[in-house]
Amino acid sequence: MEVKETLSNINYCNSLTQYSRRKTIPVKIGDVVVGGDNPIVVQSMTTKDTMDTEGSIEECIRMIESGCELIRITAPSIKEAENLKNIKEGLAKRGYYVPLVADIHFTPNAAEVAARIVEKVRINPGNYADKKKFEVIEYTDESYREELERIRERFLPLVKICKEHGTAMRIGTNHGSLSDRIMSRYGDTPLGMVESALEFLRICEEENYHEIVISMKSSNTQVMVQAYRLLVQKLDEGGFKPYPLHLGVTEAGDGEDGRVKSAVGIGTLLEDGLGDTVRVSLTEDPEFEAPVARELIDRYTKREGHTEIKDIDKYPLDPFEYTKRHTLEVYNFGGHNVPRVITDISTIENITPKELKKTGHFYLPELDKWKMNDVGCDFVYSGKQPISFMLPNGLKEIVDWPTWKELEDHENKFPSYSLEEFLDATEYHQELNFLRIKDVEVEKAILALDGREDVVIILHSDNEHNMPALRRAYIALINAGVELPVVTEADYQDQNADQTMLYAATDVGGLLIDGLGDGVMLGLGEKHLDDRKELLATVKLHNSVSFGVLQAARTRMSKTEYISCPSCGRTLFDLQETTAMIRKRTDHLKGVKIGIMGCIVNGPGEMADADYGYVGSGKGKITLYKGKEVVKRSVPSEKAVDELINIIREDGQWVEPEAVE
Repeated sequence: MEVKETLSNINYCNSLTQYSRRKTIPVKIGDVVVGGDNPIVVQSMTTKDTMDTEGSIEECIRMIESGCELIRITAPSIKEAENLKNIKEGLAKRGYYVPLVADIHFTPNAAEVAARIVEKVRINPGNYADKKKFEVIEYTDESYREELERIRERFLPLVKICKEHGTAMRIGTNHGSLSDRIMSRYGDTPLGMVESALEFLRICEEENYHEIVISMKSSNTQVMVQAYRLLVQKLDEGGFKPYPLHLGVTEAGDGEDGRVKSAVGIGTLLEDGLGDTVRVSLTEDPEFEAPVARELIDRYTKREGHTEIKDIDKYPLDPFEYTKRHTLEVYNFGGHNVPRVITDISTIENITPKELKKTGHFYLPELDKWKMNDVGCDFVYSGKQPISFMLPNGLKEIVDWPTWKELEDHENKFPSYSLEEFLDATEYHQELNFLRIKDVEVEKAILALDGREDVVIILHSDNEHNMPALRRAYIALINAGVELPVVTEADYQDQNADQTMLYAATDVGGLLIDGLGDGVMLGLGEKHLDDRKELLATVKLHNSVSFGVLQAARTRMSKTEYISCPSCGRTLFDLQETTAMIRKRTDHLKGVKIGIMGCIVNGPGEMADADYGYVGSGKGKITLYKGKEVVKRSVPSEKAVDELINIIREDGQWVEPEAVE
């Protein structure tokens, strides 16, 4: 596909408007090829102890049958690295030949053993040749060069073994495990992540070794997206080969939260044509990861036939740094307000107070009062069917303009206009009016909005290439000087719950990552289900996903966030059970971030964004953190959750569950 855009600040992708996958060099991993013109590859990681040969083989088979095309297995020491041979041979005897990847942290000698056995090794440049001590050290240029030479000596044997045996390598930077040396010069930044990988990549290229895939993982989706974009730019600027990219969000969590968070990061990059292999990290059994990754990837198999979107002549955003679009404050939208959630109930006739609980607002008839949970929406859109009862104070209603003008109450309900209605109307709400437009109407709408300070735009698109179409409309508004708040609307017909989560997280979350959006509305569209119960379940899903996307994009923290690793053979306790137990005790702590890590490898570094941390430090032993600081060591696991709660309480962040409204 011909790409016309030549804007200097979008050299991380081929086009902002036309889907075009970045062309990379092909990297052969056994019988699988990543990059080039090959399809995007799905991969995952085992959770069994690597020394449990039969357990690992059975788990691998379940993963393969769920759609996994590459399997990563941890090799924390030489004995695990050597046992990879037994796992590989056991799989072959069962008729399975999926390439294996050895996951290495801290132990170059284990990597050198594994590289002779498996098809790929993954090294983390933050801890392959460095031991992180969280120390601030001032390096001179000379001492920095000396450190790089030390790294070269430590890393070079692995490069030579990989060349000799035809073994591929992933240089996998993690945001939370940058070395003290990188932190001292670049800080905890996307640039630091990129430079961490480039130090190792330069050594590989000097040795004429190019069978390399690169990743820039983080549990912070904004940092993750910025780091991958910056990596592509720096590869190009530095004259490196266009290496394939492995996409993933670390410690995404489980269930809906894990899927939404993964899609915000991974989907945003896929939209711009970046990514050659994908791993979705969920705190669930590994066979559940591949189908989610496949669902994300398959959305792009027919994308090149989408309706053409006009080119962008001037791109005012910095794709490598988050800056929220500047907007006026209109009622409680825009300005310094958090993004708002509008929940669509427009196709539900005569909704009752009891049914409104699907929007996070609960009517208590015994007390004749309302209660709101952490995902209580800000507005409901009732369309042509205004709600007949009094709403709680924390909830407002939007109705279609023809319906609004017939109502007696023109103060507590707000009108929504089509562009044609807006142009013809002679009456508006004195504070807040909603203008619903498609992306293709934005230029005409700009003229109609001149001088208005009482309008919130609800923007949607019918283009299959949804996010870029909406992005172009946002850019048109910015370039025209329109500073009115904009709510991103998306609706998805005839699809399952997982698809709704993933698509909304990509389309809406991808815009939020770049500072675009003052709210979200997942529309019901023309969805009129005969089964009222099913329709209400859809409303509940849309409401929950809307808040989940805002939280995953780091734009509105409305509930407790759990930064939990996906478990692997290094994990020192039952991660799924422990995560569920901690969630049960703490899920009312709005906005608090808790890291739950199976071992020290995924410890204080990987949970860099967490307020508190629960990390396995030995069999039955837990280390508890406040931020990156150790508070208590070797806490017996049966007491660790209570001790964690005590730390939160002492820090003044604890609220009793019954006190939460």
